[in-house]
Amino acid sequence: QVQLVESGGGLVQAGGSLRLSCVASGSTFSKYAMGWFRQARGKEREFVAAISQRGVFTYVANSVKGRFTISGDLAKNTVYLQMNGLEPEDTADYYCAASIRPFVAGDMARREYDHWGQGTQVTVSS
Repeated sequence: QVQLVESGGGLVQAGGSLRLSCVASGSTFSKYAMGWFRQARGKEREFVAAISQRGVFTYVANSVKGRFTISGDLAKNTVYLQMNGLEPEDTADYYCAASIRPFVAGDMARREYDHWGQGTQVTVSS
């Protein structure tokens, strides 16, 4: 069974940085494409970024491009979301997700993912 555990959230001032981690069970990262999503209170879930199996390709939403970077460590079976230049609008719960289907950049935002983590909270103060 695939398990995803996020960490790294917290409270940060606007302009600051955080790095979120998603540790996957087993060899998930070699088999699954991984995505980061976020959901702010009262809003719909929003795609943030995705990375292909083994981390060969990445895709980042336009809303965070230039500030957020997704990467992965195959040996640690971990996917990261580096968030720089944080803004109050980035405040949300951030979730990691895994998709067994091959990575397709244009599809990563809207496909159904197979497994989800419990989320980690990010709060950006102004």
